[in-house]
Amino acid sequence: MLEEMKDKILHVVQKTPQVFTSRGLIQKMKIKDTKLFYQALNQLKQQGLVSVNKKHRVQAAPGPRMAPSSAVKRAEKGGAPKARNLRPIREKLRQPVEKIEGVKNAVIVSLSKGFAFARPEDGGDDLFIHARQLKSAFIGDSVVLDHIQRSERGFSADVETVTEKASRLLTGTLVQGDLGLEFAPDDAIRYNLPVQKDSIKHLRAWTKVQAEIHQIPGRDDLSARIVKVYGTSNSAKICADAIIDQNGIRTKFSDEVLAEAKKVSKRGISEKDLKGRLDLRDTNICTIDSADAKDLDDAISVSRTRLGYRLGVHIADVSHYVKAGSAIDMEARERGTSVYFADRVIPMLPVELSNGVCSLNAGEDKLTLSAIIELDKQGAILSYRFRKSVINSKVRGVYAEVNEIFAGKADKELRKKYAPVIRSLNAARELADILRERGRKNGTVDLESTESKFTLDETGVCVDVSPRGTGESEQMIEQLMIAANQAAAKLAKQARIPFVYRIHEQPDPARVETLADLVAALGLNAVSLRHSASVTTADFAKVMAQAQNTPAQKVVSHQLLRTMAKARYDTQPVGHFGLALEDYCHFTSPIRRYPDTAIHRIISAYLEKDKQMDLHFADFAKQAASQSSKCEVRAMMAERSAEDCYMAEYMTQHLGEEYDGIISGVTMRGVFVELPNTVEGFVPVTSFEGAHFQFDGLITQYDETTGKKLTIGQPLRVKAAAADVASGRIDFVPAE
Repeated sequence: MLEEMKDKILHVVQKTPQVFTSRGLIQKMKIKDTKLFYQALNQLKQQGLVSVNKKHRVQAAPGPRMAPSSAVKRAEKGGAPKARNLRPIREKLRQPVEKIEGVKNAVIVSLSKGFAFARPEDGGDDLFIHARQLKSAFIGDSVVLDHIQRSERGFSADVETVTEKASRLLTGTLVQGDLGLEFAPDDAIRYNLPVQKDSIKHLRAWTKVQAEIHQIPGRDDLSARIVKVYGTSNSAKICADAIIDQNGIRTKFSDEVLAEAKKVSKRGISEKDLKGRLDLRDTNICTIDSADAKDLDDAISVSRTRLGYRLGVHIADVSHYVKAGSAIDMEARERGTSVYFADRVIPMLPVELSNGVCSLNAGEDKLTLSAIIELDKQGAILSYRFRKSVINSKVRGVYAEVNEIFAGKADKELRKKYAPVIRSLNAARELADILRERGRKNGTVDLESTESKFTLDETGVCVDVSPRGTGESEQMIEQLMIAANQAAAKLAKQARIPFVYRIHEQPDPARVETLADLVAALGLNAVSLRHSASVTTADFAKVMAQAQNTPAQKVVSHQLLRTMAKARYDTQPVGHFGLALEDYCHFTSPIRRYPDTAIHRIISAYLEKDKQMDLHFADFAKQAASQSSKCEVRAMMAERSAEDCYMAEYMTQHLGEEYDGIISGVTMRGVFVELPNTVEGFVPVTSFEGAHFQFDGLITQYDETTGKKLTIGQPLRVKAAAADVASGRIDFVPAE
């Protein structure tokens, strides 16, 4: 049966000019036994008779074509053709090379022994660069590439020149090598570097360090000189210190910034500040946030009207205090966003502003920028207006407490606390439900994006990891903030003023095609994804609806998320694919996000009837969008890296213990398994004794001897085998 399937596959790929994906082949051949198909395809791939690229497109391997049966037999026996035939075979096996005219600007993204990869600034696949053509370019360096070529193995190029050098400072871990201590970099250098001996006196293996990388004179090889010692690499807290440095995240404010912040915070609210502001101090407004939050930048008020609802979203007027070009402003722009780790917050603004004068603390007069939005009973926006305002929050709300009120479990004391705003909260709850339902009808897809909650002991060691739950009040605030963000973007688009939009572009059709193959392999209907060039959010929602309440739900959600483009900031209102909205921005968190501060500054100027908006804000909006996007990516990478370290630290305390998990990813080398507490680890296929697994290129590993399979969404009981805090790597083995 297996040999027949191989013959059939070879016949189709050799005789048909069209290139099929693996899933397309299944449909073309009307295959019913997909398990047998993937076993056959994998053997053909290993035997070099077909090639399967990253997009799962299957092609006959280059070289002489022969009858399928003889080809299979020859490959299995390992027999070579007679010597007289070797030359023509080699000629045909040579990859066709296409030379591409011109040069490309790119950034070096990884270094390995003998080669590197560069990522073009205009997008597209990474390019291979041989070490001889690197011209000493290093990780993060901006380069100009020439001699660009494309073959079936991918793109390659040479470095013409290095246009901008990145820092030569890297963090990493000292490890024991054959000739002594070596430096294992945290960044994308795929091999250990020798260490200059005079810089490691009294240091031991498994120490977290920062090193300055040097090129060994007269050679292409690199060496590391240790310039900073953090401490033991077995501590997630110490690894987080290194992650902060490696990502260039500032942790201290300059004396100039601190002095300016102190001066601003002491200024108070004057009559001049109140002139022209909408006075909402008598309105029943409240903030709702987590119990430990100190930077309260948004407050709400909701009331029912004859036509539907009036929503007030009142945001801290940060731009009133952070003036353009000031020391605080330049520092905030450089930071771009606050960064959140398990044991600390690195704020965008000094505490005097973030927790003090800007924070909407209850019982205090605060300057705000208010979005007042009229909506009908179906949640459609009828009108909106933005006004500089002053509020006095009546209640410092807490998510957990509001959830108790909504669940009818609040005690007398809690009900008394929220009495001043209870009517507003009930109206807000109604409106949020309507907005959520409206979003579903418009095609918004509810994706699971489980965040992890870390519990640390008094020494900063992670002792527990659990999913961070969201209750009804958290979801309510999210819906109301989306409405305010939408209204702000509508205002800018209608007024045609320079702006910083939050955009989420259409997903890459090739990624959608891969997603469709995966969804189909899971046994779900992927028809809605087959028009990959014009796929909509509603199409994603249809797939998610099929997976609801099945073992594949979480995995499908993650795959949909990975298929989507990355959201970013831009000056053009191209819309938000994930939210199925034409107009969107980030307006509601100026204390912790610079694009929100930039938007407040632009809207404030518009409200003051600035006649030269383009002159004053076009370049500013462009720079703010670009810098904010970079800072967001930097913060996200740092936060994720630190989370991996904390998870690994937690698992070091539970080695040998068994867990029931779900297979969350499948690769050529093994499977990833996620535990109910959100911890994810890797199970190599070699850890299954007596098994001979073959990867189908999509979602499954098949054991050709027993017929057992390991596939995405499948439960798997595992044992914690190893955890490395420095790298954040966690290894599991099968429990049975």
